Amino acid sequence: MTKFIFVFRGGMPDTPEAGQKMMTDWNAWLAGMGDAVLDPGMAAGKSHFLDANGKSAPAGDPISGYMLVQAGDIDAAMAHAKSCPIFSAHGTIEVAEAMTM
Repeated sequence: MTKFIFVFRGGMPDTPEAGQKMMTDWNAWLAGMGDAVLDPGMAAGKSHFLDANGKSAPAGDPISGYMLVQAGDIDAAMAHAKSCPIFSAHGTIEVAEAMTM
């Protein structure tokens, strides 16, 4: 099995009620993936960007969280990602193979 990083961007609920629903849906999504979830990750706070000189740089598309999953290949990893509740709040997921260095 190959490890994949899911990087979440955006997808913050608009109301406390929407946030509660997302958490319920998120926990069901995680449970549905079973042993494929190696690290459920965590949410990320406000991002800060730096340039090569150590100065603040214009903000890109900040992350809102991450997780680590295992799957047979990128297509299987993408299949896991497709049912993520983040899409209900207009977020996105970047899926990349985790490479051992």
